[in-house]
Amino acid sequence: MSKLFPKFAIAGASLATFGVLWTSINASPNDQQQTAASLFVGEAHAAEKATIIPAPRINAAEKGKRAVAIFAGGCFWGVEGVFEHTKGVISAASGYHGGTKRSANYKLVSAGLTNHAEAVRVVYDPSVVSYGELMQVFFSVVADPTTLNAQGPDRGKHYRSALIPTNNAQARAARAYLYQLGKGKYWKRPIVTKVEAYKAFYPAETYHQDFMQKNPRQGYIVRWDKPKVANLKRHFPKQYRAKPVS
Repeated sequence: MSKLFPKFAIAGASLATFGVLWTSINASPNDQQQTAASLFVGEAHAAEKATIIPAPRINAAEKGKRAVAIFAGGCFWGVEGVFEHTKGVISAASGYHGGTKRSANYKLVSAGLTNHAEAVRVVYDPSVVSYGELMQVFFSVVADPTTLNAQGPDRGKHYRSALIPTNNAQARAARAYLYQLGKGKYWKRPIVTKVEAYKAFYPAETYHQDFMQKNPRQGYIVRWDKPKVANLKRHFPKQYRAKPVS
């Protein structure tokens, strides 16, 4: 390794940090909350690691051309962004699940004052992509199931990871898959992701919807979420689609 490498690495990290700062300065107050968190990450541009896991042995038998499932896996921007690039997904919407309608707003949720989790409602065609395949993608490239109330740089109960089935078939498949993954020990730490009973899903504010598509150069998106889409393309090429749904 060249002796010049540390200097170049430091310079690169400094430029990356400046870019995040500049984005934060020009972002809205809500966006600054997300952007500022990335400043405390030691590796300025290191892509999130993918953990490729096997498909579920038990899947949800769903028929027809339309099914709905909800996933909570940290900041909803990245969860939504990955599923929007997944074949068979008809739509993906960011929102809140677990709390009341009155408390379903970003200011309260991000302050940790509700029971909500940031979540994504995925509408998909079961004849193209199964619930099991969506779970496999979710745990492989989106969410780390071993971090309690945390994902990436984000901390708080509203960033918890959860599978939120909307029917009995999904619920059975979700519980079986978490058991399967726990037995497989694909991560060094134990799995803490829970299956949460479906309540009401409340769509997030308009500016959160399709956030990655609308803000591809935003600092948080570049650092934390684009690598997830890149991992989807690399490790699940058959499920990846270049043009995202909206």
